Amino acid sequence: MREISKDAKELLEKALQEHMAGNLHQAIELYQQSIDLQPTAEAYTYMGWAYSMMGELDTAIELCLKAIEIDPDFGNPYNDIGSYLMAMGRLEEAIPWLKRAITAPRYEPRQYPHMNLARIYLMKGMYTDALIEAENAIRVAPDYKPAHMLRHQILAMLN
Repeated sequence: MREISKDAKELLEKALQEHMAGNLHQAIELYQQSIDLQPTAEAYTYMGWAYSMMGELDTAIELCLKAIEIDPDFGNPYNDIGSYLMAMGRLEEAIPWLKRAITAPRYEPRQYPHMNLARIYLMKGMYTDALIEAENAIRVAPDYKPAHMLRHQILAMLN
């Protein structure tokens, strides 16, 4: 996380706690308060995630785009936009966002965009590409069980 004021960071942490507890409206209020003090890519991305959990995917995408404007190196909003587009059935539009997440300089769980790409390729009947992405997810996160499960599923389909 980039340099963030103490007050904005405290509000962001409180928002995440409320978010994890399922108090989405309270979390959104706290994310907004954090943004009002100091806009950060994290606050916009996580607020988008909260909106997505309420089914407001267009709002979630708009917030992720704001996050990218603030910090284009932060990978989370790219993956999130890709997954929201997937949920909307807009698979082709999702692919470039997921690829951007994979290459973002500041992003930890790189297995997620690989898994999302694998799922898209699987839905499109592109089994070899799906297998490659599942294996990429395993390479990035060897203990990530969903990637192993998806890999086995794809291998079974190829046999």
